[in-house]
Amino acid sequence: MSNFSDVGNLMYLYLDNIDPGSGTGTPEFLIHAAAHLLNQKGGRNWNPVIVKEVSEDKYEVIGNTFIYAVAEAAGLEKVWCIIADDSDDAAELSKVLAGEEIPKVNLSKASRDEIMSALQYLIEQPGSSLKAVKLPVATNRIDESPRQYWKNLNEITKLKCGITKGKKLDALKQVFYLTPEPLPKTIKDPAILNSLTMTELKKMAKERAIPAFGKMKKPEIVEALSQ
Repeated sequence: MSNFSDVGNLMYLYLDNIDPGSGTGTPEFLIHAAAHLLNQKGGRNWNPVIVKEVSEDKYEVIGNTFIYAVAEAAGLEKVWCIIADDSDDAAELSKVLAGEEIPKVNLSKASRDEIMSALQYLIEQPGSSLKAVKLPVATNRIDESPRQYWKNLNEITKLKCGITKGKKLDALKQVFYLTPEPLPKTIKDPAILNSLTMTELKKMAKERAIPAFGKMKKPEIVEALSQ
């Protein structure tokens, strides 16, 4: 594993000692064109590859995979690298900072501005399935919803904000994740109650000793619980 004294250091490592990891999805043209330029300009990768140590003198790329691919295509013997620790957090952060992964926002706790910014990013992507979504409407309805209790993003499709199941909902998974809070024992807010499943509502109705709840439809249980 990583030698503590090496973490954070800039090191000039042999390419043969570095595993490319997951590799890069960059088109071959860009890799080979950049490799040609790298050789023309002295063969020094001034932007370092981010690696972690996996065993003694053996490393794996966790960030700047494009730079590694270019160095390999250029036939370099050694490449400049920054040594990161071997944690999952370091790998995730390295990929995000290298622009290789999209950072995600915790929708359970996100501010209105964070929600709007994330939606706007998705809407402005080329060929976005969310082009027709009205940004202010979607932002307001998501922000005002009881999202702190959501267990999945499917609840967004119930807000009538232009986001439906399929490609539109899948697009949101690129930028949002959830960390739901446990439901309080007593809930009287109809908006929160309506977001719950029938199983959850019936459990609450049983705990509240609401008579004949087993024969009630969802609106009736919601009304009874909100009293």
